[in-house]
Amino acid sequence: MKSHSEYREMAERVLPGGALGTRLSPEGLRWTIASASGSRITDVDGNEWIDYICGAGALILGHQHPAVVEAVQQQASRSMHQYGNLSDIAIELAAMVVDAIPGAERMIFTTTGSEATFYAMRAARAATGRTKILKFEGAFHGNHDYASVAVTPAEPSPYPRGMSFTSGAPQAAIDTVLIAPYNDPERLRQIATEHADDLAGIIIEPVQRIISPQPGFLQGVRSLCDELGTVLIFDEVVTGFRLAYGGAQEFFRVQADLAAYAKIVGGGGPVGCVVGKADLVDQAHPARSGNPGFVYASGTLHGNPLGAAAGLATLRELTTPGFYENLNDRTARLSEDIEGVLESHGRQAIVETVGSMWQILHMDESPRKYTDLLAADRSANVAFDTELLRQGINTIPGLRRFVSSAHTDQDFQETLEAVDRVCKIMKDRSED
Repeated sequence: MKSHSEYREMAERVLPGGALGTRLSPEGLRWTIASASGSRITDVDGNEWIDYICGAGALILGHQHPAVVEAVQQQASRSMHQYGNLSDIAIELAAMVVDAIPGAERMIFTTTGSEATFYAMRAARAATGRTKILKFEGAFHGNHDYASVAVTPAEPSPYPRGMSFTSGAPQAAIDTVLIAPYNDPERLRQIATEHADDLAGIIIEPVQRIISPQPGFLQGVRSLCDELGTVLIFDEVVTGFRLAYGGAQEFFRVQADLAAYAKIVGGGGPVGCVVGKADLVDQAHPARSGNPGFVYASGTLHGNPLGAAAGLATLRELTTPGFYENLNDRTARLSEDIEGVLESHGRQAIVETVGSMWQILHMDESPRKYTDLLAADRSANVAFDTELLRQGINTIPGLRRFVSSAHTDQDFQETLEAVDRVCKIMKDRSED
């Protein structure tokens, strides 16, 4: 096996910045992963980290869970790819997903969460004959042009307009996206009603990054969509099978018309889906191809058997009685203990927690909308998380993190010790 420096040289020669996607860690904190197991990852030089990224939340069972590994190995010996025909394993996964989600009647496979939100928006437009989609400022719905608007604006957006965070997005696509502040029902109603004749759907992360919905907010969005004849789309790419077995729709007791899933539903494999009401999903029925109202939704890797095997094995584990209660309770205790360490050092920060998701934020109270995060000490957030990386805790600086069922009490103890060291380091720096 090559050394990290050799791999870095190779990566920088063939990949932009030698990076995977947009994540570029500071110098000295760029490693090359060789393996992972349970709650830990190991690089090619033998260094180890406790992993709270967990595949951006996909690995709710941790890395290399025995049941998932066995399922993928067995499937690989049978079939690694199907195109044009459903495999038995994909059908089983589809049935399990539809049965798990409140109000779900039908689903279509995708490969990624980005595809899932893209197809859901397309289906909403087709069903209503309208062109515009409303999203919330600071929400992330994937990598396509319609999802690129008002994701990480440096200043509050000029509602209902927003700027794309990427070059190359056509202005025509950007103009079809309306922006509203999260957790602001009055401003949402104003924007939605002013554009009701053109509003095909409202897409929302039930938990926007790490921001929880205020009591009644999601229910209000549901009622507004019913009133305006607009499709309600839940982006459950992260919250699906994370907050509860039935996802955010079960957790918050609100049903969407369509919902986008990925990550956990594929067990970390290349599987996503759009789930929802039959009349909306059936717009993708192959028999409708070439006719008005047909929604194209197809891809070479849709329903990939290896991903389906990983997803099915994962979902079966999640049906264990008490799984979510235990996972969420343990996360809450970890967060409380971290807050205790922060307070003992007089650090002005909170640990925002929703289910098994958590994040250290340098602010006084829980955020309610994206602009609250803009007002927080973001540089302190990133600096603290970057130092956690140096102390053996794998996070993406400035972003939420996840607890898996593989995390142990020993992992939590080492995490608390790392937080304690970081607090001391940051205090020493401020005094220099």
